[in-house]
Amino acid sequence: MKGYAMLKIGEAGWIEKERPACGPLDAIIKPLALSPCTSDVHTVWEGAIGDRHNMILGHEGCGVVDEVGSLVKDFKKGDRIMVAAITPDWGSIEAQAGFGQHSGGMLAGWKFSNFKDGVFGEYFHVNEADANLAHLPDSISPEEACMLSDMVPTGFHGVELADVQFGDTVLVIGIGPVGLMAVAGTALRGASRIICVGTRKKCREVATSYGATDFIGYKDGPIDEQVMKLTDGQGVDKVVIAGGTVETFEPAVKCLKSGGRIGSVNYLGSGTYVTIPRIEWGCGMANKNICGGLMPGGRRRLEKLGSLVSSGKLDVKKLITHRFKGFEHVEEALLLMKDKPADLIKPVVVL
Repeated sequence: MKGYAMLKIGEAGWIEKERPACGPLDAIIKPLALSPCTSDVHTVWEGAIGDRHNMILGHEGCGVVDEVGSLVKDFKKGDRIMVAAITPDWGSIEAQAGFGQHSGGMLAGWKFSNFKDGVFGEYFHVNEADANLAHLPDSISPEEACMLSDMVPTGFHGVELADVQFGDTVLVIGIGPVGLMAVAGTALRGASRIICVGTRKKCREVATSYGATDFIGYKDGPIDEQVMKLTDGQGVDKVVIAGGTVETFEPAVKCLKSGGRIGSVNYLGSGTYVTIPRIEWGCGMANKNICGGLMPGGRRRLEKLGSLVSSGKLDVKKLITHRFKGFEHVEEALLLMKDKPADLIKPVVVL
């Protein structure tokens, strides 16, 4: 089969591989729609998780079941499915502890384009199909299903990690697709004020539609100083970090109230240490909590987040700015994510 792969750090291209084999609990999927992610960019062009050779990229997509293992109960050939970017091993000790995304080791629930070939192939493999697939309702398009693979669950997980509550003032750093879903999740959680860091006009427009109330730009001065000015020196109750660098924690801590929480779902593609300011962190005793996490996966979460789309409570179509028809456009779509033109949020390739 054909696939678009990371050849080595700094290089990606088309390769031929064997069709994946199907285990008794697993499924083989033929994609219906695919979407590249900034994580793919970090992986290839920054070498963020180390060198990978001839590994098919991609972890956002949906498809049609082409084959199921002998022990799969709830799916059959021809079923349209959704799948999350994270596909845990649900019998693992880590999953039993409530952290399936780290089943088998840190980040090991993230299999696609990390430990095994991803979804940018003519076929892709899903482990533990009954637990990691979800039926794709007729009310959700394949394009929308791609957003449910990663953008929605990751953005919402940032909100969960920050523990956003009714009436909170929340800072969302980065309003790319994940940050926009953090804005949407923050609004659904009942925040009274949502301050966003981001400069692109298109992203600001969409963020406003999701509930953002204020905007600042990192080019306009230190983020924390701008936030403190907007809040009359009070700071914010919660912060969601969905973009930035290892230095982004510094302004987040500085403008966070004591007792507040930072939820970080940003993929830090480079750097060795994060920067946390000692004084503003109360010499380590300010009760300013920092929690970084990988989005959970699994069928139950997909179905619950999908119900928000089916019910009309969440419109993910606003994220999709560029559409392509045909598998051969995967490379073009990925390079868009690398170059990030001003009008881009997310590209989708429909097969």
